[in-house]
Amino acid sequence: MKEHLYTIPVNEAFDHGDGCPFCRLFENLEKTELDLILGASMMEPEVRQITNEKGFCERHFAKMIAGNNKLGVALILESHLESLKSGLKPGGVFARDISAKSRERIEKLDSSCYVCDRIDEKIGKMYETAAFLFDEEKDFRRKFDSVGFICLPHYRRLLEAGARVLSKDGYSELARAANGKINAYLSELKDDISLFCKKFDYRFDDLPWGNSKDSVERSVKFLKGAKK
Repeated sequence: MKEHLYTIPVNEAFDHGDGCPFCRLFENLEKTELDLILGASMMEPEVRQITNEKGFCERHFAKMIAGNNKLGVALILESHLESLKSGLKPGGVFARDISAKSRERIEKLDSSCYVCDRIDEKIGKMYETAAFLFDEEKDFRRKFDSVGFICLPHYRRLLEAGARVLSKDGYSELARAANGKINAYLSELKDDISLFCKKFDYRFDDLPWGNSKDSVERSVKFLKGAKK
């Protein structure tokens, strides 16, 4: 396939055998976007206009505050709050006659986030890139077969992307490989969780823990993955 903007990060994510490669991609994108919004992008007028409109989700506000640039967060909030103040029309948020425009503005803020949208746009293209690479490059297919697992949310989105961009036969091969990986890891998790539960029964005191000690955490990562 032709060199694509997202080929390198997708290949690098699949070079690691442990964990879900798409969770790794999400975490890398998230860090990059948070660094940008509190750095080079913070004072750009066009970016500030978008952040004023979209705001940030609770997760990303928390990550921004936990960083080492609280002044940067305050500057973003100063502009965002001013924009919000001018956008809430007379009647007030708590008044019975709250305007439809004010209500719509608040509802939009409840479900929008500048960082989430930036990540979602880029990782969506990475699912498509991974599907293309699987279809066209044998080396990538070997990498795909060697990764530890793909979490359920990213498994779904990978197959959705594959259905959009691959031929019927190409999609069938991708789905077969992904399903095999999902089922194998699911069986492994189920066995480890069952062993973990048994170890709290005195009758199984002598039974080795095996790989079950972190099975609760691994199961949650498999079920929920990263946020996108």
